[in-house]
Amino acid sequence: MDLLSSALDMQTGRRKEQDALAQSLSKMPWSRFSAWLECVCVVTFDLELGQAMELVYPHDLRLSEKEKTSICYLSFPDSYSGCLGDSQFNFRLRQSVGHKLTWLGEDREYNRDAPLTLQRETAHFFGYVYFRQVKDSSVKRGYFQKSLVLVSRLPYVNLFQSLLQLIAPEYFEKLEPCLEAVCNEIDQWPPPVPGKTLHLPVMGVVMQVRIPSKADLLGSSPTRQLNQENLLPAPFVLQSLQELDLFRCFQPVLIHIQMLWELMILGEPVVVMAPSPTISSEIVLALTRPNVILGVTNPFFIKTLQHWPHILRVGELKMSGDLPKQVKLKKLIKLKTLDTKPGIYTSYKTFLHKDKILVKKLLKGIQRKRPSEVQSALLRRHLLELTQSFIIPLERYVASLMPLQKAITAWKNPPQVRPFRQEEFLKTLEHAGPQLTSVLKGDWLGLYRRFFRSPNFDGWYRQRHKEMTQKLETLHLEVICEADIETWMKDKSEVEIVDLVLKLRDKLIRAQSQHLSVSEGTLQRLGLYIETVIGSLPDDLQGVLHHRH
Repeated sequence: MDLLSSALDMQTGRRKEQDALAQSLSKMPWSRFSAWLECVCVVTFDLELGQAMELVYPHDLRLSEKEKTSICYLSFPDSYSGCLGDSQFNFRLRQSVGHKLTWLGEDREYNRDAPLTLQRETAHFFGYVYFRQVKDSSVKRGYFQKSLVLVSRLPYVNLFQSLLQLIAPEYFEKLEPCLEAVCNEIDQWPPPVPGKTLHLPVMGVVMQVRIPSKADLLGSSPTRQLNQENLLPAPFVLQSLQELDLFRCFQPVLIHIQMLWELMILGEPVVVMAPSPTISSEIVLALTRPNVILGVTNPFFIKTLQHWPHILRVGELKMSGDLPKQVKLKKLIKLKTLDTKPGIYTSYKTFLHKDKILVKKLLKGIQRKRPSEVQSALLRRHLLELTQSFIIPLERYVASLMPLQKAITAWKNPPQVRPFRQEEFLKTLEHAGPQLTSVLKGDWLGLYRRFFRSPNFDGWYRQRHKEMTQKLETLHLEVICEADIETWMKDKSEVEIVDLVLKLRDKLIRAQSQHLSVSEGTLQRLGLYIETVIGSLPDDLQGVLHHRH
């Protein structure tokens, strides 16, 4: 086998293995189902055991005991008093060690093309719950209590909660046969592909959804799909997979939206206390998860969690024509009694001033009975623009740390990304700071300094540094393939040439393992380069290098 074939095989071999594995899995039972859901669980209340797993579907799915226990506890409200009837909420739990996703090409492609907020989780499950609690004299406890739970690695809140609204009432009447039929229907769905509009039939209804893509315009609303392809019955169109009614969630804290935004940017741990799991989980999702956000309903947690630095306590979310009562900022020391009033309990001092214009606009919208979706769009646009104003100077500075392309030469290691120097960055803010795109005044420098000490900065910078390093590797490969290798080899010793072969092979392997965005043509030329270099060596060295390969 010549080296060019070997080099190309290295590139294509793994892909063929992944494709073969994907094809074999696609023929396995529940392969299409697993593109959407991990499993469906039924959790009931047992007088002796407490919450207990009654059913997991598909039956052959293996959840660890720890995962089962977590799902059982998280699938019931931590306080039952306000949950008579049906209620829906969500949770997120960490997978057990060893329970890792088989990462196939399709999963990688999905995460490559999907927006960050919709990417498939590798270490966590999302739980979407439909909980029913009704009086039942035939039960010793006097109440029927049961939850139907969809477990998935996809954060499709609206889709899965809408799905539960269709299937849960039927399940509670017809039990397992109904559930089996629904799972078989889901097993016929096409896989989620970013940028595609899909029609998903279930229980006589066709749900039409569009999977967002990174290529979509930032901040744009989902496009209305007019082409229904003569489907019968007419599809139920979901305008968004995961967007919540932000205005409804935040109406009691509109005057503090600036503070909540800062806490999220800084990755501060927050407890949300609400009267129901529905409100609690909606507010947690609306805050889009920083370092830790914990949503609870049981007043007992006021004592247990009073050491947390930021606690948001809200009442019922009422969408009336009146101006919503705004909660007050309160000192943490006042958070001691179980009947604690609504408020934001924190000692945090904001760096930026409130946006009074936004608050007035939203409050005026309530008086004029402006639709909630319009109010939410205003709020979402404001928060998006605020985040962009904060991030753009950081992105601009990080881009300046990238070496110039002309500094990349074929026969030297690629230059490294310059280190991030905080003081150097802060000096750039005078002429290229957030004030260019935001009207908000305040201590922006102080906010950035606090951000540098937060886990969010560490995660953000690690990701950017990784992307730039991979870009340098890609550019270096392209420069090598354009170089005149025969001229370079004329005055080089055998040791230097063998060293080059080993380095080029290492680069080829790294390009594949890191899935660098290198073209097939570049990889083919690199394979030819390696073959050319080896061909210039004595036969005995050629044999050794071929054997080592």
